Amino acid sequence: MLNTLRPFLLSLALLWAASPAAHARTDSPTLERIGASKILRVCIWPDYYGVTYRNPRSQALGGIDIDLSTELARELGVRLEHVASSFPTLVQDLKSERCDVAMFAIGVLPQRRQQLDFSQPYLQSDIYGVTTRSNRVVREWADIDKPGVVVAVQAGTVMESVMPAALKHAKLAVVRPPATRERELEAGRVDVFMTDYPYSRRLLDNADWAKLIAPPQPFHVLPYAYAVRQGDPAWLARLDEFVARIKRDGRLQAAAKRHGLSAIVVN
Repeated sequence: MLNTLRPFLLSLALLWAASPAAHARTDSPTLERIGASKILRVCIWPDYYGVTYRNPRSQALGGIDIDLSTELARELGVRLEHVASSFPTLVQDLKSERCDVAMFAIGVLPQRRQQLDFSQPYLQSDIYGVTTRSNRVVREWADIDKPGVVVAVQAGTVMESVMPAALKHAKLAVVRPPATRERELEAGRVDVFMTDYPYSRRLLDNADWAKLIAPPQPFHVLPYAYAVRQGDPAWLARLDEFVARIKRDGRLQAAAKRHGLSAIVVN
């Protein structure tokens, strides 16, 4: 009798282990909340082209982390809810539990590590300059750090923390909403702004006046990962499993290819 039941009991055990309910029954408060509510709340920055971008015409969301957050919710067997966030509000949004995870290519910075936990990296990017094709002041990377040059960075981004130490002669301008780097550049108030690979694609794909200035050698390559609030190692481990799985099965590469980010995938 026992031998007859063994295959049946084994099947039940495997089904239970693969179910969302099984994942919810852990010592993780985040997974327990997700399991109880049947909702995964994902913080995104809806102005991040190629990553988590809301099309201003259609209002549809698109990008690598829109695709991959959909995959994560599907694996957990729950409904997906995107929560608008930004780099300046990232830490507070996670700590106040507005979302369960931030999925918008978060640069792994030391100051962020002090307040948040990060998954294994899945992308990485160097820093690039963007100027206008008609700009006569900044034509190449060596022109950026010169007296009289005004270099813009977006508040709350990696560039805001990196560029002050990198610039010895140029003046730094921190752009805060509702102002944008593009408008400051087009208006002539700055000569160049610093950004990463995904955001540079937005300008090159949509603005014929934009010129990309790449560093002649690696300048400040930074890994990008998913961020969660501290104190929930089981939830972090679940995200690490997810990142490892999408790398193995090709979903990461496929999503990156769809959104023009294949060059910065971390395998």
